[in-house]
Amino acid sequence: MFKKDELIMCGGHGVCRVVNVTGNPIDRLDKVRKYYVLEPVFERGSTVYTPVDNDKVIMRKIMNKQEAEELVGRITSIETVWIQEEKSREQMYKEAIRTYDCHSLVQIIKTLHLRKQSRLQEGKKVLSSDEQYLRKAEELLYSEMSLALSIPKEEVETYIKEAVHRQEGVVS
Repeated sequence: MFKKDELIMCGGHGVCRVVNVTGNPIDRLDKVRKYYVLEPVFERGSTVYTPVDNDKVIMRKIMNKQEAEELVGRITSIETVWIQEEKSREQMYKEAIRTYDCHSLVQIIKTLHLRKQSRLQEGKKVLSSDEQYLRKAEELLYSEMSLALSIPKEEVETYIKEAVHRQEGVVS
C-alpha cells in the first residue's frame, strides 16, 4: 500500500501524488474498501480516486534517482524494436504505455526517433500514429525521470542526449 505524499505511476494518469487513503468517496456506507486519492503531478486541478486493491490499473512507485541514472546508462544498449505488421506494432506500443515499463518506453522512443529520421531522409512524412506514440512515450518517461532526477521535465531529453553522447565518446 502506498503512503500519503508518495509519488506513483498510475494507469492513464502518469505520475501522481498520493494525497490520502480514505474510505469509498462514492458509497459512504461501504466501510470496507479503501481508496487512494491521487493528484496527477503534471495535471493541476485533477483528482483521481482509485481503489487500493484495484488490480486492473497499474500502480507502482516512480523510479528513484539511482534507477533513473542506471536506465540512462543502459540506453545505448537497449535494442530498438520494429514490428512490420502495424496492428502488432501498435499493440506492443499500447502495452508499454499501459504498463509504464521504462525499458519498453525507451525502446519505443529510440525506434520511433530512428524511423522518423529515416522517413524524413527518404522525403516521406512521419506517420501521425508514430508521432502520437512517440509523444506519449516521451511524456510518460520524461515526467517520471524529471522527478527522479530532480530536473525540469523540459530538460530530461537534453540530459539523456548528453549522457548518451558521453557514453558514445567513451565507447569510441
